Amino acid sequence: SIYNGEPESPILGNAESIKKLRIQIQKLSRSQAPVYISGESGVGKELVARQIHACGPRADGPFVAINCGAIPSELMESEFFGHVKGAFTGANEARKGLFQSAQGGSLFLDEIGEMPVSMQAKLLRVLQEKEITRLGSSGVVPVDVRIIVATNKNLGEETAKSNFREDLYYRLLGLPIHLPPLCERGNDILILAKHFLDTFCLENKFPRKTLTAEAKDKLMFYRFPGNVRELKAVIELAAVMADGIQITPTD
Repeated sequence: SIYNGEPESPILGNAESIKKLRIQIQKLSRSQAPVYISGESGVGKELVARQIHACGPRADGPFVAINCGAIPSELMESEFFGHVKGAFTGANEARKGLFQSAQGGSLFLDEIGEMPVSMQAKLLRVLQEKEITRLGSSGVVPVDVRIIVATNKNLGEETAKSNFREDLYYRLLGLPIHLPPLCERGNDILILAKHFLDTFCLENKFPRKTLTAEAKDKLMFYRFPGNVRELKAVIELAAVMADGIQITPTD
């Protein structure tokens, strides 16, 4: 959707913070420097990362996303850098890691605050040297990858607690973006609700449904601790529960 002459973007909303965000994305996408996206869980950090990739010169390359908190620490090095056959028990064949999979494109590291300190040191080296070493190999592999990271933690505080490396923190901080919580975006709640409702009805071959004025009021007065992710879930459930084409506060 296009708002007030801004570049086209899938990031919906008319809040001033979102208008500025869309312009910021257009500017940051021109660079190859790492991008650091912060904000509460559910605000849409991966959507922003994908848009930065799509607007930049790497748009034709791969976009690879990984949640750092979902990888067991003992598998993290192999997951990121890959391994050669026989590198460890069970390594029956060579395997590319995330960096090689994202070659020529962007690698999105979600919840980077969950990455172990030992792995942070290895990531810093890759950012500095632009090369990786696969597990079980002594040779280096050049990598050309743009790094985009996101976290719902305050990395400055994590650095002060020695939970996050200071040198990596400053390496990643070059191009920061902060996403506001949904409750601070005013009427964007209704813009997003309509979008989610229309999309859900279309995908599920439901008749088009609308929100009553009372249902809209209920949404506007709710704080949405789960942010945009929660709003999407609430709207989709309401679309299923509503008997008619109008969604009420009860739904």
